Amino acid sequence: MIYTYGNYKVTGVKITPRNIFILDASSQDNVLISLKNFYNMIDFEFWLVVADRPVDLSVYMSQLQLELNDVQVPAIRKLILQDMDKVQMFINNNIVDTEYYILFKEKNDDVIQKKVRLLINGLATCGLNSAQVSNEDLRVVLDNFLNGGTTTEFGTVMPV
Repeated sequence: MIYTYGNYKVTGVKITPRNIFILDASSQDNVLISLKNFYNMIDFEFWLVVADRPVDLSVYMSQLQLELNDVQVPAIRKLILQDMDKVQMFINNNIVDTEYYILFKEKNDDVIQKKVRLLINGLATCGLNSAQVSNEDLRVVLDNFLNGGTTTEFGTVMPV
């Protein structure tokens, strides 16, 4: 949680992205109607936040390099080299993961837990997975919106 002035705590849920546009039209409509009903059900102030998180592909690139060293078949080596080129393109273009959050502020810890459960359950009825935000998630949000994209190195998220 982020502790703010006035004894408020900011927390919420992180939503796992889902591409509904690969579904048939009827399924898309069902998800959108469910989301509309879900948003209309929320009876407290909330913020829908979209944040970009840098993706670290160095471990994957190292794994590809190890595989390349072990493979002797020219066709497989060519595929691995193509993957390595694609990964390098992503690294050069600063690829990011887009993350979605629903955040709210509240003073009472019991009410916070009830609201978090309400959000998680409501999103589940829409076919979306979510979980309570972590300290790292909130750090990403702060970095994106308050620190101009600069990554923080401190241990605990505190109010500014």
